[in-house]
Amino acid sequence: MSVNFCASLLRCCVPCYTTLIKLSAITWHDGVYGLQYCRSRQISQCLELAVLLEASAHKPGNVSVVTNFEGTRFEHFLASAVAITPSFELAAERGAAVAEGKSTLAEIGLGQLVRNCAAEVDAWQHGGNTLLGTIILILPIAAAAGMTSVGKRCNLRRLRKALKLVVESTTPADAVNLYEAIKIANPGGLGEAPELDVNDPTSEARILREKVSLLQVFKIAEKYDTICSEWVNNYPVTFDMAYPYLAKKLSNRNDLNEAIIHTFLEVLANVPDTFIARKVGIEKSRKVSINARKVLDLGGMRTEFGKESLHRFDQQLRRSNNLLNPGTTADIIGAALSLCVLGGYRP
Repeated sequence: MSVNFCASLLRCCVPCYTTLIKLSAITWHDGVYGLQYCRSRQISQCLELAVLLEASAHKPGNVSVVTNFEGTRFEHFLASAVAITPSFELAAERGAAVAEGKSTLAEIGLGQLVRNCAAEVDAWQHGGNTLLGTIILILPIAAAAGMTSVGKRCNLRRLRKALKLVVESTTPADAVNLYEAIKIANPGGLGEAPELDVNDPTSEARILREKVSLLQVFKIAEKYDTICSEWVNNYPVTFDMAYPYLAKKLSNRNDLNEAIIHTFLEVLANVPDTFIARKVGIEKSRKVSINARKVLDLGGMRTEFGKESLHRFDQQLRRSNNLLNPGTTADIIGAALSLCVLGGYRP
């Protein structure tokens, strides 16, 4: 074998071998990009699964695998879940970068991520606004999970502490991007805000001029919007009510659909749905909560009387052009499912 041939062979093989070593390091070596990528991907998959499970359950008054609204069907929610998953992954990556000291909390860019989700949802399906509330609740969870995740399961106590830091570090640019996301999604039942109304053309300029963060915007709305209240108060309904109730149901090996529906009813019975309240008033929303409690008191899906009551309740909510759709409660359930799946639950 000639010297020239050996030299040529080495020139071909060494770069390939070096590339394989680099790829191996990127994929498997703890603490480098590959591991961070794998964690971020797993977090996004957990959150996508949570969104799909929430959409699939036959919750009263909502779109599900067996019930649709006029113009909005179950497949629209499936397409939306696929559309937003890359943004969940990016949020987790940015959270991990913060934990590693490579970025700041303000650079997570929650507003931009919400806007990206709204645009992707709009591009992937034609059923209108499907998941805006869910997106607003879960994206900060994705970032916090990226900051705290070190294995296959998230420590939810650490995650909640990180979640507080994430939302407290939002910026005026985040607020403006959220306003743009709302305009893209065009959700129903917005009403008018007492200050910095999203439909006021001067609001965005004022936000930037007065340096109003997204969290400060949500503080304006927290009294009449549960999603905003969750942000402002470190997710009390999600962590202290919905998640423990759902986790207990799932730990008892209850049927998944039943566990989700009962958790939905429990939250709705205790927290009047602000989506309903904005459309038809707080008194009607409270009446819906009273009726949800009656369904549970009759046994819910565990008794024949409960099942009959649940069916009547569902039919009642679907009348009047779905004005009684408990959409905010569904968003809370999506967030609670996210915690369950991040914490290790698998169907």
